Amino acid sequence: MDLTKEFPRSVHAKWLGIVQLGRTVDKGKALAHGNIGDYHYNCPMDQAVFGFLGIDHEALLTVIKNAKNDAEIEAYLAPFVAKKSAQELDQWSHDYVAHKPEGESLEYFINLRNQLAPDRTDVTSWADLLDLDEKREVPLRTPVTA
Repeated sequence: MDLTKEFPRSVHAKWLGIVQLGRTVDKGKALAHGNIGDYHYNCPMDQAVFGFLGIDHEALLTVIKNAKNDAEIEAYLAPFVAKKSAQELDQWSHDYVAHKPEGESLEYFINLRNQLAPDRTDVTSWADLLDLDEKREVPLRTPVTA
């Protein structure tokens, strides 16, 4: 994986039934090969998935560096995922992709969104903003009213 030439998987893409995990592994592969570009392995979004699954990021990076293929990485990750029920995985994934920035990160988020797509005020989650930034199609979202 060369993140100086291509994008990692979308946050929305599920691997082993959970969002963000494949993207995190893509960034780990790029870091291991010295071509991570502007991406960051173990960023706050990665840390959330590590925390949920109970994975040590350094241990996973070591597995990634030594793996001959994705099957070996998947074999390492599968027991962590297996500790969660399908309902827990679905709920966490749903909440994760819907997460909206707050506080200081909200200002940063709005500034970035306004640079990327000022007409997309419907984009309110980090997952969708990253997809926009990486030139993926993001469906129009209907604002939720209280």
